[in-house]
Amino acid sequence: MDWGTELWISFLQDQCDIIDKHTQSGLDLVEKYVKFVKERTEIEQNYAKQLRNLTKKYSPKRGSKEEQECRWSNHQAFLDILNEMNDYAGQRELIAENMMINICIELTKYLQELKQERKMNLSEAKKAQQSLEGTYKQLDNSKKRFEREWREAEKAAQYAEKTDQDLNATKADVEKAKQQAHMRTHIAEECKNDYAAQLQKYNKEQNQFYFTEMPLIFNKLQDMDERRIKKLAQGYILFADTERHVMPIIGKCLEGITRAGTNVNERNDSVLLIEQHKSGFERPGDLEFEDYSQGINRAYSDSSLGTPKGPLELLGKNKNKTFRLFSKKSKLPSSSLSPFSTPPTPSPANGPPSPKFGRDPLSYYLKEINKTVKPRISSFRTLKRTPVDSEGFTHLPPEQRRKRLQQKIDDISKELQKEMDQSEALGKMKDVYEKNPQMGDPASLAPQITQTSQNMERLRGELFKYESWLTEAGGRGDSIRYSTHFLNNNGAPNHNSPVALSDDTDPSQAIYTEFDDDFEEDELPAPIGQCTALYNFPGSSEGTISMQEGEVLAVVEEDKGDGWTRVRRNNADEGYIPTSYATISLNK
Repeated sequence: MDWGTELWISFLQDQCDIIDKHTQSGLDLVEKYVKFVKERTEIEQNYAKQLRNLTKKYSPKRGSKEEQECRWSNHQAFLDILNEMNDYAGQRELIAENMMINICIELTKYLQELKQERKMNLSEAKKAQQSLEGTYKQLDNSKKRFEREWREAEKAAQYAEKTDQDLNATKADVEKAKQQAHMRTHIAEECKNDYAAQLQKYNKEQNQFYFTEMPLIFNKLQDMDERRIKKLAQGYILFADTERHVMPIIGKCLEGITRAGTNVNERNDSVLLIEQHKSGFERPGDLEFEDYSQGINRAYSDSSLGTPKGPLELLGKNKNKTFRLFSKKSKLPSSSLSPFSTPPTPSPANGPPSPKFGRDPLSYYLKEINKTVKPRISSFRTLKRTPVDSEGFTHLPPEQRRKRLQQKIDDISKELQKEMDQSEALGKMKDVYEKNPQMGDPASLAPQITQTSQNMERLRGELFKYESWLTEAGGRGDSIRYSTHFLNNNGAPNHNSPVALSDDTDPSQAIYTEFDDDFEEDELPAPIGQCTALYNFPGSSEGTISMQEGEVLAVVEEDKGDGWTRVRRNNADEGYIPTSYATISLNK
């Protein structure tokens, strides 16, 4: 069923108006739906923007206290939730973008095409109707003329007959009246024929108009409206499919939030807090009873935090000096710490000997040494009042001091490695300049080389200093540390050096060096990006590599400010190329 044959009523103008209004309402619906989707995309974009602002508001700032607290699982879980919400906001933005592209833009473009097509079809219908109305006017005019001329012919015939019967009329008047009647009759016949021709023409055009032209135009409008409905239905489906396509990723975001909650481990957080803030101090022992009734000297418990007197007198030490067990500068006097000597016997006036004067003199002196060290930290309040040695971290508890020293050593080692890499790059660059003077002046690199050498010496001195402090603190550390004069040009340890990394005078001051099996293997560094050659480069100098225009190479080491980039081919050939000779894209 089509509009051209089924949708027909007597009044053509009414039929055209109905189709016109129907198609226009369909186009209005498309515009309304496009506007609806646009507002939906604006809501999605605002929602995503608010989510991003929310995650940014609660995300820890770099270097802040909150970022340092992310080592605990509950803090890290909250950070993971913020990251997942940020990804979720990205999916909402993707929904808005896809709706705008696939629905709004497509339907708007298609709507313009439909409007042009509808306008053209209605214009053709109007032209056909105007043409039919013009033919009908011509028919009506010819009909009226025929009617008028026929009446005139009848009047002329009646006048001629009347004149012929009039006895007073002359023969000339009768002939004239007959001729006039005959002429009028001839004109009436011509008008009759013209009217018949016009009627035939009108009927033909009317038949073509109602059975050919208008049904064709109405069918075109019907096809256009059906295509509009089909396209609109596809837009309805896309409205749901656009969000359904990102649901798996949104589901992964929600799974990530759930996983963040399940990864929270309250026990590990407690253990981590203990490891981070463990002081290494022993708990204070019980105070001994002071019996003044017998006149004995005041005594202290072995683990008392008060200022000791008796042990210092027994050991013959000055009360104001610090006692160290393994320090070379504070060796115990042979007369008082010899394992073969006996502790002084207390005076009989002081009562019976104390149980702490056992038979084992070495254990006794170790206890007394313990008591001489503890008065250095009388209480936790005095820690805050004493001057802070921030460089050696002596103000921290032993365990925390070892951790801070180890962290400082690792940081200095990384800085030293960077300076060594910089020195090596400058050396290669200087060698290239010496062999190719047109590329640069080797003397211009002298200030940078001197500065780099000074930085290396300074860092090596700091590294040795902190390693010494770490050894004194009783720790070895987990990072790999090298002696300052046993590093080759690449910053790696010289395995062929016969000199050991230890102090000749005190084995307790030795700096241990640990090596993993992975460091013994000569592995190629992983590429950090790729580059495409813009120009040909011969690579004739030592350390450089040739390349052809358009060749793609892997980037191994980025430009350190000297204008050269280290690259590698698939066959493992490596070398330096001018940075300006290629477009470089690094991996994120």
